[in-house]
Amino acid sequence: MAKIATADFLVEVGTEELPPKALKSLMDAFAANLATLLDESRLQHGEVRAFGTPRRLAVLVDKLVRSQPDRQVELKGPPVSVAFDRDGVPKPAALAFARKCGVDVAELRREVNDKGEWLACSISEKGAPASQLLPAIVQQSLDNLPIPRRMRWGSSEAEFVRPVHWLVMLHGRDLVEGEVLGIRAGKKTRGHRFHAPQELTVNSPGQYLELLEKKAFVLADFAARRKRIVELVDQAAREAGGRPGGDLALFDEVTALNEWPVAITGTFDQDFLKLPKEVIVATLSGHQRYFPVSSKDGELLPVFVTIANIESTEPQRVRDGNERVIRPRLADAAFFWETDRKSTLSDRIDGLKGVVYQQGLGSMAERTQRIAGIAERIAGATGAKRGDVQRAAALAKCDLLTGMVNEFPELQGLMGRYYAMADGEPAPVATAIGEQYLPRFAGDSLPASPAGMALAIADKLDMLAGNFALNRKPSGSRDPFGLRRAALGFIRIIIEKQLDLDLDELLASAVKSQPVDLQNSTELLESLREFIIERLRAWYLERPGLAAEMFEAVRSKRPASLLDFDLRLKAVAAFSRLDEATALATANKRIGNILRQAALQSSPRLKASLLIDDAEKQLHNALGAASAKFRPLIEQRQYTEALTALSGLRNPVDRFFDEVMVMTDDQELKKNRLALLSELRDLFLEIADISQLSMA
Repeated sequence: MAKIATADFLVEVGTEELPPKALKSLMDAFAANLATLLDESRLQHGEVRAFGTPRRLAVLVDKLVRSQPDRQVELKGPPVSVAFDRDGVPKPAALAFARKCGVDVAELRREVNDKGEWLACSISEKGAPASQLLPAIVQQSLDNLPIPRRMRWGSSEAEFVRPVHWLVMLHGRDLVEGEVLGIRAGKKTRGHRFHAPQELTVNSPGQYLELLEKKAFVLADFAARRKRIVELVDQAAREAGGRPGGDLALFDEVTALNEWPVAITGTFDQDFLKLPKEVIVATLSGHQRYFPVSSKDGELLPVFVTIANIESTEPQRVRDGNERVIRPRLADAAFFWETDRKSTLSDRIDGLKGVVYQQGLGSMAERTQRIAGIAERIAGATGAKRGDVQRAAALAKCDLLTGMVNEFPELQGLMGRYYAMADGEPAPVATAIGEQYLPRFAGDSLPASPAGMALAIADKLDMLAGNFALNRKPSGSRDPFGLRRAALGFIRIIIEKQLDLDLDELLASAVKSQPVDLQNSTELLESLREFIIERLRAWYLERPGLAAEMFEAVRSKRPASLLDFDLRLKAVAAFSRLDEATALATANKRIGNILRQAALQSSPRLKASLLIDDAEKQLHNALGAASAKFRPLIEQRQYTEALTALSGLRNPVDRFFDEVMVMTDDQELKKNRLALLSELRDLFLEIADISQLSMA
């Protein structure tokens, strides 16, 4: 067998500074798109690696073949009735198809299928060189990137997230000739804007990363650069006597802002530590992308670490500049803190009337009233005092009118808690205000206080109901109002906090309170319910051991509450691991088919006197014994134990199907046996439709 010629492939798109929060997703999507299109183009390859810095997106493909493999292509021609006349003389259709195949008409095959007889032929198609296909593949990969808004530059008609200035495309040591985004491909890349502004020649894909690091002051590998930044920040924080703060997203963003990271440690006035911790962190991280530093006991230190994209010969000047920038930011925050506390949250309640929540959903004051109504209904389930819930709901949105939240929108709720505490509000009220938006993102902590749980559920439910009432549902990847996140938060609070709330009643009360003239509230409620259940499905299927069919088995029963859904699903998952599960799932499926085929107008009543075979008597007795254990367990929602009790029916069920003819000619016996099977199936259906389980 001839050895297939391969070589590494490199593509680098050089741009002006890319949006830092989007860099990683653009980089990963570029590699994924390229890999998909290479596969679709029958260009075999090895590992596909993505690289990205503020000024470039690059992909390195290991061992990409030099050309597509040759292949045999089956062509289908016209029907024989169209291709030949009655005397068998070829018509133009046959002649044209023969020319397309490069053969005489006599060499064409005839194939017969359900629709008749057709002409056909096989042709050998020579694979195209990779160099011929790659420019279009790269262009399409970039066209398919998740870019909300594209821009043009100069006189070019090309569109991209930022203006493109250079393009490298190498297959091995060979330049791939072509144009992408209006730029001709070459071998020239560019280094760090200040340390190495000159052009550099890339002679082969294998030298790309080393060339940029050694000659161009660029760490192109995003993961390696991020790791370097984590190490630099950690070392600088330790040298300052603490440990670094900042979330994972901040590390990603800082990585996307730098090509050659250098850590700089700075300080700020200790008096600013009188501000709430979250305010300082938001000022340092949100505004300046600085990493705060905390002591071992978690207290903030008047120290920060920043990453400079330059190896300065005068680091003290860089440090002074960063300290000079942060000082007025913190001073502004201190001003907002002092000014905001001159008025209480209660003083701001009337001001909510002038704040529009969403067009069509009234003011923030009206939203507050809706949230209060929902929260009061569910206060009992969370164990909250009605008065605490009412007061927390009334004050919940008042911090939106403060200067601090206007400057730092991400602190809404948190600042409300601080201001409520400063106003002397009861601790449960202040805590609930601070917890109302939890969880803010996947994996975030949940509200812990009873009033906080009630307020958080009500807030998310009102958001969902209002947007669905206005038909502002998420579509594809678009979710401008964060409804998927709200639904998941709603689900997590109810299930993880074990709150037994009737889902349909909750949705109905939330939808009814919306200031929208609804044409079909029943359809809206069902749509909203299905949206929440789909989010529930996605949440569950991320967990090991839970399959889609288990979820659907429970979904078919439409449990009244999400907590009940959770208990049933866990029971089905436990049941599926039993040795008896496969046989009983198969039996339930068989019973369902038999009952459907029987097409009974009404459910027949079982008559014990008509049980004549030992096998059906045994099943009847086993069913009665299992039912006696089953009913109390169902009432206590001990679904796992209930299904385990039913697992003892396996042997009687197997014997019944082995020895008993259900669809006998004797109509009375047939109806009685159908009634027995119906009772068996109904018993399982009280928990889930286990016939949907695939136990292969």
